Amino acid sequence: MSDDPDILYIDSAAALETLCGQLSGTPWLTLDTEFLREKTYYPKLCLLQVAVPGTVACVDPLALEDISPLLDILYDDRITKVMHAARQDMEILYNLRGSLPAPVFDTQIAALLLGFPDQVGYGTLVSELLGVKLDKLHTRADWSLRPLSSEQVRYAAEDVIYLAQAYERLVERLDELGRLDWLNEDFERLVQPALYSNSPQQAWLKVRGSNRIKGASLSAIQALAGWRESLAQTLDRPKGWLLRDDVLVDIARHLPDNINALGKIRGLNERIIGKNGEQLLSLIAAARNREPEPPPATGPRKRLKPAQEALADALMAVVRLCALENSLNPAVLASRKQVESLVAGNRDVEVMQGWRRKLAGEHLQALLDGELALKVSAGKLILDNP
Repeated sequence: MSDDPDILYIDSAAALETLCGQLSGTPWLTLDTEFLREKTYYPKLCLLQVAVPGTVACVDPLALEDISPLLDILYDDRITKVMHAARQDMEILYNLRGSLPAPVFDTQIAALLLGFPDQVGYGTLVSELLGVKLDKLHTRADWSLRPLSSEQVRYAAEDVIYLAQAYERLVERLDELGRLDWLNEDFERLVQPALYSNSPQQAWLKVRGSNRIKGASLSAIQALAGWRESLAQTLDRPKGWLLRDDVLVDIARHLPDNINALGKIRGLNERIIGKNGEQLLSLIAAARNREPEPPPATGPRKRLKPAQEALADALMAVVRLCALENSLNPAVLASRKQVESLVAGNRDVEVMQGWRRKLAGEHLQALLDGELALKVSAGKLILDNP
């Protein structure tokens, strides 16, 4: 996409039909969204940008009654959807259809295999790969307001125009290095529904401070967090607007058994007490007599013994050697926390999965098993047979 095509603004059914005809049959397209979620539980889609060689369009879902024809294109499994930091865009699509499009290609993830740092920003990637400095003027714009200015439309379109060019550059370089297939496992994880479905039953795991309470209080926080999640989804309002995390934890700690006691919880909105107080008390009462769901098995991080710390140091040296050999940032291969988890006997860590296992994980395992050793040769640290 070396040429800069005109930007189409799609705000009618006829224009959308024409666009979908242009997109149909393409092997890949770039995709981005503009949305708001400050006042809602679910992100509100305000603009959807797509590009293929020769065509760039900004689709206005606020002006269109139905964008199903475009969604049919995006959910075509013969078309690769290219995004940068795809999780938020995928969440929006999941909320629209209850399922996820595939296959996908995330340029933020792919950039890791070319030595870029973890979670590299779109602007940085475009600057490094294409030598283009993007304007950040409209980063905090309210995309729900109409009409959009020509500058806003241009800003939004650049998110897919340069993404297409970056994608082609990334694919070319990764293919030259023989690393393109290494990304398959990472991209497959992006289309797992569990990443995007906010189950009320699991909501307590995201409540700050819930890991510090036990017994009936833990059972209460599980019930209360589930109630809040369901209500926020029903009302389409941010969870914090109903009950903040710290208020939920205080309720669970005190386990009030009447409205007066509930009203003494600091920060608890009087409107919630008046409208939902009896329901909250009922949830708390049931929680008193119910065993809580056990926390995830990960548990707190254990302090290593001195000998284990030394072994972790050696493993980190292996990580750095593997990163150096493959022109990568060591931090994208494995963190110190992951290495310490390996030393403690846990193999269910990211460095032991996918392409990271190929580059570093297998060497770490071999060192732990005594099949490889760290040696010094000509003033350099190397991996060798023991």
